[in-house]
Amino acid sequence: QVQLVESGGGLVQAGGSLRLSCARSGSIFGINAMGWYRQAPGKQRELVANITTDGSTNYADSVKGRFTISRDKSGNTVNLQMNSLKPEDTAVYYCNAQTFFAKDYWGKGTLVTVSS
Repeated sequence: QVQLVESGGGLVQAGGSLRLSCARSGSIFGINAMGWYRQAPGKQRELVANITTDGSTNYADSVKGRFTISRDKSGNTVNLQMNSLKPEDTAVYYCNAQTFFAKDYWGKGTLVTVSS
């Protein structure tokens, strides 16, 4: 059984930093990428950043230059370093694992709150 478990969310002041981690247990056949999505109140879930199995990264324009996604050598843990946080970054952040077969796996989410 595949599980994605997020950690590292919390409350931070604007301009501060947080580091999110996602630990994957269980094997995923045909995994293509792992990454982070977020959903703010009243808004749709959106991609924040992801990293493919060959190491390519993709970022939302709103976080480029502030957030950095990385993974460990095993590929089982994905981290999101978030710097220069803004109130508009406030959201529930979800870990995602994407496969080549249009099947996604999701974590339960971790709340990030940025106060002004």
